[in-house]
Amino acid sequence: MSSELQRQYLKEIGVTVWSERALQIKDIANETDENFLKRSKSSDKNHNQELLNLQEQVKVCTKCELHNSRTQTVFGVGDAASDWLIIGEAPGAEEDLKGEPFVGRAGQLLNSMLLSMGLFREGVFIANILKCRPPNNRDPQISEVNACEKYLKMQIELVKPRIILAVGRIAAQNLLKSDTPIGKMRGNCYSYSDSNIPVVVTYHPAYLLRAPREKRKVWGDLKFAMQKYRELL
Repeated sequence: MSSELQRQYLKEIGVTVWSERALQIKDIANETDENFLKRSKSSDKNHNQELLNLQEQVKVCTKCELHNSRTQTVFGVGDAASDWLIIGEAPGAEEDLKGEPFVGRAGQLLNSMLLSMGLFREGVFIANILKCRPPNNRDPQISEVNACEKYLKMQIELVKPRIILAVGRIAAQNLLKSDTPIGKMRGNCYSYSDSNIPVVVTYHPAYLLRAPREKRKVWGDLKFAMQKYRELL
């Protein structure tokens, strides 16, 4: 990806680049090219059918009360062979209607965040902590998270990501079993459960739409995630 194109996507997520040097994150900017995109995939992971089977299970799930109010479940989308797994919190009103995570303005901002890293929405896998929308977009209840946890674990097992980007407070705290404020979780690399899969935490795009001043911090988080990913190669 050219520096000019990267600069365009950085502008979209609210980061103003004042000099060429600002784009030269040592060796990381070079990752946002075609070779980086190719490296972020693995040709030996053929779990599409298993994911489809799991998706069918989720469609008819009645493990919690959310099945009574949902329009449809929101399983996840993207490349099942990707090294990158993006995990958000729960479907909102638009996601509930469309059946896809991260749509609308928040989804557009997430797309720009990914593009600033040299990644495409279609080239990562995107899922949520919950597969059904909580009424009025309230925070998920513990019982709902517990009911959905099995599905998320199976998604992670099937996709086999090299790295997870936890987007937002709900995703980060539930994924890492922590009540630490997200502001204090940022800037560190964690491991998912008992695995060695690194987890990097950042703010949710919906929060950034309400607090655009935080977008520069997110760019720091994304650079950190790219750095951790490169260390795995």
